[in-house]
Amino acid sequence: MAKVAFLGLGVMGYPMAGHLKLRGGHEVTVYNRTLAKAERWAAEFGGRAAATPAEAARDQEFVFACVGNDDDLRSVTTGENGAFETIGAGAIFIDNTTASAEVARELNDAARAKGAHFIDAPVSGGQAGAENGVLTVMCGGDAEVFEKAKPVIEAYARMVGLMGPAGAGQLTKMINQICIAGLVQGLAEGIHFGKRAGLDIEKVIEVISKGAAGSWQMENRHKTMNAGKYDFGFAVDWMRKDLDIVLAEARRNGAKLPVTALVDQFYADVQALGGNRWDTSSLLARLEK
Repeated sequence: MAKVAFLGLGVMGYPMAGHLKLRGGHEVTVYNRTLAKAERWAAEFGGRAAATPAEAARDQEFVFACVGNDDDLRSVTTGENGAFETIGAGAIFIDNTTASAEVARELNDAARAKGAHFIDAPVSGGQAGAENGVLTVMCGGDAEVFEKAKPVIEAYARMVGLMGPAGAGQLTKMINQICIAGLVQGLAEGIHFGKRAGLDIEKVIEVISKGAAGSWQMENRHKTMNAGKYDFGFAVDWMRKDLDIVLAEARRNGAKLPVTALVDQFYADVQALGGNRWDTSSLLARLEK
């Protein structure tokens, strides 16, 4: 059992912190901008609620965060009453936010200045993966620190991998989003084409999903896409936030991402249709409007 803090109880963080308590058996203190939500989590799982990140992080061995973006992350770490005010020497800060590699390196340096350690550990698997404790976690940091943190992270994960030094986890998550963007657009176009051609989409997917065209997106989203329902999983607003991070990094490193940039604009079209909170498979709605 370890002493653990968790900062951020959104749709991902709330169940992730729950797995740390129930599955991991750890002593967990939580913080959320809305204190009532932290208190609700504490009542549900038997942990403790803290009023500030600094209070939550005090005397903890591991401090987790899962917040919205780079600025939110800075706020709960190096900001006023942030976790880095009280984080102890030797403690490990594990950031599950999907953020930039730049902020990961920045916070790695800030943690080192406190005698602590930092791992950027963005996740893939969405809300369902968080609730079921089967997320994929892509980590950046020192190997020795990672080995200490891995057994704790595994409370909410199916796969945990060290991808390289600080920032490498975030860069890997960017690749994940690049691949998903292209896959979903291809699936949307395939279903759209099949419907216009008068084919039975269920029969089509039953066959092609067992071949080279098969993917998680095809297996798990084709039925809802075919039915024009887009209330399942990762929201368009969040995907555009992630793709903004991807494209900014590409401008820095010189990578050419024409398809990713195009799909990002397609998601902007979906937002214009009012689909900000639709899931990412809603690219089909743009084709069928």
